[in-house]
Amino acid sequence: MKPTSLFLQSLTCLILSVGLSKSDPDPLQDYCIANTKSEFFINGVPCINPKLASSSHFTTSALGKPGNTKANFFGFNVTLTNIVNLPGLNTLGLTMARVDIEADGLVPPHAHPRASEVTICLQGALLVGFVDTSNRLLTQQLRPGDSFVFPKGAIHFLYNMDSKNKALAVSGLNSQNPGVQIASTAVFTSKPNIPDEVLKKAFQITGQDVARIRRNLGG
Repeated sequence: MKPTSLFLQSLTCLILSVGLSKSDPDPLQDYCIANTKSEFFINGVPCINPKLASSSHFTTSALGKPGNTKANFFGFNVTLTNIVNLPGLNTLGLTMARVDIEADGLVPPHAHPRASEVTICLQGALLVGFVDTSNRLLTQQLRPGDSFVFPKGAIHFLYNMDSKNKALAVSGLNSQNPGVQIASTAVFTSKPNIPDEVLKKAFQITGQDVARIRRNLGG
């Protein structure tokens, strides 16, 4: 199967599966094209006049270009659809993501507080997994065409097991604004910092360890 065909089929499956499991409230109209210029703040984004809607509001090529995996020391990049590059998404309760991962790169343990996620591997070999609330780790190796679901709020990761070639995945999340917290950076590089004494006791490490980890993570 051609990569382009697999990519399109994967996107279709993700849209259908995410749409059946919405986290955000249901819209009260057919659509609500985001008015990104409005200064009015609500839980979401105001709509433009529906009479001004066009097909361009419902299409984007944002996921068609590889992201810059050199921008961080983990070696990954996530490109998201949002109300700027796809204003027709507003109030529909979903987000799409392109995930590019360098050879031996990692999307580090993180969580989405407002969304579940389904990921399809399109290229390469991925090791993915999440930890449930009983502290049990569930992992799976993914090859092109394989899918994996991460429950809402669960800490999860994606690791490219190939030390020579990049990996590519596409994800769907059932929220317009899923949010993300990378566990390591949230704990060690918060502003202001979590007190050293808290981190020392929580991780059973020394003050020197705290300072080293913060330095390594850019904190």
